Amino acid sequence: MAANDWLSERRTEVAADRILDAAAELFTRHDPSSVGMNEIAKAAGCSRATLYRYYENREALRNAYVSRETHRLFEAVGDQINDVEDPRERLVAGIVTALRLVRESPALSAWFATAAPPIGAELAEQSDVIAALSTAFVDSLGADHPANVAGRSRWLVRIITSLLIFPGRDEADERAMLAEFVAPVVVPVEKVSSAPG
Repeated sequence: MAANDWLSERRTEVAADRILDAAAELFTRHDPSSVGMNEIAKAAGCSRATLYRYYENREALRNAYVSRETHRLFEAVGDQINDVEDPRERLVAGIVTALRLVRESPALSAWFATAAPPIGAELAEQSDVIAALSTAFVDSLGADHPANVAGRSRWLVRIITSLLIFPGRDEADERAMLAEFVAPVVVPVEKVSSAPG
């Protein structure tokens, strides 16, 4: 192959995505914590050596999968709550939408199954991508002080994880809990009174 192969970067992206797609299929059928590199390589139609060229170990592959799906989820949530201007309503709508989208995805909801160790919770706590996007979301709501954004964003990830593992009775129940207990802490009263509208 020529040294200036302009398609090589695209081929790498396609191959990496194909591996993650194969992993996602396995995550829908098996406990994600039990899915190994051998199974993923076989499902992706590549050798273990090829798989390890893209992902050095199972943790790296899981992190790449979580990062990809988090970006997709964050974009989908943003699209669905784009017109919500009130910061507290936006917060509640964003969380309810994220919960619904994760629950509707067999590959994502498997990470929070209560019959298995909560691997989704562990990865949510460790993911830099989840932390960054959660921080950006909380910051977009307006904080009373910039120093509060990081702590509130970490707490928000824990709330979402908790609701994925221990859901409310239904979406209306979760929405009511979020409005009563989460919104007042994450979005201070001063920001609500100064929101456009």
